[in-house]
Amino acid sequence: MSETTHDATVAVSAPAAPDEGLAARELAAKYGLSVSGARPSLIEYVRQLWDRRHFILAFSRAKLTAQYSQAKLGQLWQVATPLLNAAVYFFIFGLLLEADRGMSREVYIPFLVTGVFVFTFTQSSVMAGVRAISGNLGLVRALHFPRASLPISFALQQLQQLLFSMIVLFAVTVGFGHYPDLSWLLIVPVLVLQFCFNTGLALIMARAGAKTPDLAQLMPFVMRTWMYASGVMFSIPIFLQDKPDWIANVLQWNPAAIYMDLMRFALIDDYSSKFLPDHVWAAAGGWAVLFALGGFVYFWKAEERYGRG
Repeated sequence: MSETTHDATVAVSAPAAPDEGLAARELAAKYGLSVSGARPSLIEYVRQLWDRRHFILAFSRAKLTAQYSQAKLGQLWQVATPLLNAAVYFFIFGLLLEADRGMSREVYIPFLVTGVFVFTFTQSSVMAGVRAISGNLGLVRALHFPRASLPISFALQQLQQLLFSMIVLFAVTVGFGHYPDLSWLLIVPVLVLQFCFNTGLALIMARAGAKTPDLAQLMPFVMRTWMYASGVMFSIPIFLQDKPDWIANVLQWNPAAIYMDLMRFALIDDYSSKFLPDHVWAAAGGWAVLFALGGFVYFWKAEERYGRG
C-alpha cells in the first residue's frame, strides 16, 4: 500500500497487523492462552492432587520431623504433650471435681486419655488448617500446585502424630485391664472417618484463614469451648442425666464426641453401646462425608485467590 506525498515522492505504509482490532479475549483464544492461576475444573483439580500425592506425603513427614527438632526430647513430645494434658485434666476433673461420676479408675483413666488423644487430633488439624495458606505464602506464591495440598498434608501430619500417640494409648488401656479383642478392629474405620472429617474441616479453615489471618488468634478459644462441650473429661449421658434430654442429645451428636465415644467403645471393655447415641456409625459416616466433600468444594472455589493481595 502506497500514497503520494506533497513533494511527489511515494511513501510506503506498513501493512495492517493481522491481530489488529482483536479484543484480548479473542487474542487469547487465537493463540491458545489461558489465565495464569485460573481455577481448574473440579475433576482436573482432583487429578492434579493425585499427581502430587508424593509431595503431600513427603511434606507432611517433613513437617512432623521438624515440629520438635529444636527440643531436646525431640519426637517424644508428640506423645508427652497429650499425655501431660490428660494428667492435668485427671487431677482437676477426676480428683477435684469428680467428673468421673461413679466410673471406676480402671475405666475413667483410659476414658480420659482416649478423649484427650482423639480430640487433640481434631484440634491440631483445625489449628494447622487455619495457618495452612497464610503461614506458607512464600511457597504458595513461588510455586504452582493445587493449594489443597497444604491443608491435606497438615491433616495427614496430625494423623501420623496420633498414630505415634496410639502406642501410649494402648499401653494405658492394657495397663488398666482392657486387653485387645475383636472390638479393637473398629479403631481403623474410626480413624479413617475422623481423618476425612478433620481434612474437610482443615480445608474450610484454610480458606477462612487465608482471607482472615486473625482467625488463628480466635480459634484456640473456639476449640477450648468445643472440647468442654464434647465430653473429653466426662461422660455426657452420665454427667447430664439430671438435665433435659435434648441437651445431652445435642452434645452427643456433635462429631468430636462421636469419634471419641467410638474409640472408647472400641478400646474400653466396660464402655458399652448404652453410652453411644442411636445410629452412631451412620452419624460418624455422615459427618465425615459432609465435611470431606463440602470442605473440598468450598476450598476449591477460591483456588485462584490464594496467595494474592
